[in-house]
Amino acid sequence: MQILISGQQINLGDNFRVYAEGALDTAVSKYFDEAVSADIKVTKEGTEIKTEVTVHPKTGALIRSSAISADAYASLDGAVSRISRQLRKYKNRIVDHKAPVIEMVDMSVIETPAEPEEVDSPIIIAEMQTQLPICTVSEAVMKMDLEGLPALLFKNTAHDGLNMVYRRTDGNIGWVDPKHKG
Repeated sequence: MQILISGQQINLGDNFRVYAEGALDTAVSKYFDEAVSADIKVTKEGTEIKTEVTVHPKTGALIRSSAISADAYASLDGAVSRISRQLRKYKNRIVDHKAPVIEMVDMSVIETPAEPEEVDSPIIIAEMQTQLPICTVSEAVMKMDLEGLPALLFKNTAHDGLNMVYRRTDGNIGWVDPKHKG
């Protein structure tokens, strides 16, 4: 597995890099024979250190976790522990439900307007292209949880229409399924 370790506003020594590679490799190998790649990003935020871990298993999923601590090793251990729990949950769902691999469709998220908008309207901060997953509602919720997203737009395999799942402020999951004129 290829692991990219980067530090932002912090100097990571060779001992930390070796420890991080070993800890992540051990956590991933428990649930998957091999992952394509993984990223570990360590950032200093004031007096605390934040570690973000992203794993790309061969199944095509994207699994993220993060942790904050005063110590870089403790922060890494927290993030790896969370990623381990998410990998176990993901592996169990695949084995229990024999879920198909989620198909993806390229989709442009925002198009730049030809003329500038009014001053009172919100400013578009970011423009990006993303892939629109083609999956069931339960697969979309799993993908949203694994990637740590607040919301996910997807094409529902049940009726080929666009749907959205989102995390509500009370912690539950909301599902938007617009009526289709037919």
